[in-house]
Amino acid sequence: MFSKKKLFTKGMIDVAPHMLSVIPFGIICGAIGIELGFSPYLVYGMSFIIFGGASQIVFLQLLSGGASSLVAVTSVGVINSRHLLYGAVLSEYLEKMSFIKKLLISYLVVDQGFAESNKFFKKNKTEKFLHYHLIGTGSTLWICWQIATLAGIILGSFVPEELGLKFAIPLTFIAIVVQDLKKIDHVIVMITCGLSSLLFFNAPFKSYIIISPIIALFVAALILRLKK
Repeated sequence: MFSKKKLFTKGMIDVAPHMLSVIPFGIICGAIGIELGFSPYLVYGMSFIIFGGASQIVFLQLLSGGASSLVAVTSVGVINSRHLLYGAVLSEYLEKMSFIKKLLISYLVVDQGFAESNKFFKKNKTEKFLHYHLIGTGSTLWICWQIATLAGIILGSFVPEELGLKFAIPLTFIAIVVQDLKKIDHVIVMITCGLSSLLFFNAPFKSYIIISPIIALFVAALILRLKK
């Protein structure tokens, strides 16, 4: 039986290797925010409120490109909708906790923390205070993310405009999806999304960012039905 302190420490240790990718990503997010012309306070405040790399970059990029606040917020919601699945998986282990505690812990749940805590939960279902492992992973990620974002903001303030960091936006997302290029059905969905975004690029309020993934999801559902 693990104590609360040991579970918390175990969470910190388990998620530590992920800092090799999280810290550089946080630096990029902070620097890109400055590069796109936003104030340091807004960029840093976003790390507190949104606390999600891909979501923060998309939010900044849409606003800088002239998209409405509604489209920007909706897009972030669509990107973060995967957290609904995370919550459904974790609910099995957190069902005895109060709603307020679940709500507070949910703020700390991000991709890497969920992955490590979920693996630990499956192997230690009988532990009484499993949520302390989740708090350990989430707290570690949160602290490192805030420090990395601040470092990026400072870096972005000194990088000359001609050596801008906007190129890092497509590179970041290419790194995320490159593994999916091995599967033909994933490639079809990506191409569909890309072509749809070009086709609806002139849609009002820059809403192509929402229309294109919806079309791609429809194609993905169709492919799954055909495979069955």
